Amino acid sequence: MPSTALPATATAVLGGGCFWCLDAVYRRLRGVIAVEAGYAGGSVANPTYEAVCSGRTGHAEVVRITFDPQEVSFRDLLHVFFTIHDPTTRDRQGNDVGPQYRSVIFAQTAEQRAIAAEVIAGIERAKLHGDPPIVTEVAPAAPFYPAEAHHQDYFAHNGNQPYCAYVVAPKVAKFRQKFADRMKAPA
Repeated sequence: MPSTALPATATAVLGGGCFWCLDAVYRRLRGVIAVEAGYAGGSVANPTYEAVCSGRTGHAEVVRITFDPQEVSFRDLLHVFFTIHDPTTRDRQGNDVGPQYRSVIFAQTAEQRAIAAEVIAGIERAKLHGDPPIVTEVAPAAPFYPAEAHHQDYFAHNGNQPYCAYVVAPKVAKFRQKFADRMKAPA
């Protein structure tokens, strides 16, 4: 009989606007082991932040999440994802505009692809984001390139910076409000 045991860790790669927002939220979610900001889905190897921001490399700003599937499921990660960003705007999150800010799930497995499709269909049926359709792309796994060191855990180091105060902090607050029971204990 095949084993149905869950792996010790799994990986998810998600893009939903500026990676600083996703990074700040997922670091607080119980069951998440590590979060790394980076780039995926483009045509250039080892892109820089400046190149990605030009919108010409095809990369999205993403986070690579290593998680314990015994404690938090991929479906749980997606419920957080669809709560903290607007999946109805193509290549845009608020004032951040360009293909690097697109809503995208880089499915690491066929199972992740199927779960993503189910979650998106459920959100659309429930009209959780109103009438506009969900434009989140479900793409196959793509090479992940870590962002520069100063982008990692950016919010923790730059919380008073205006972008963090006005864009990142409200998303973290929304996460805290909606998922208080899923937060890690304070360090």
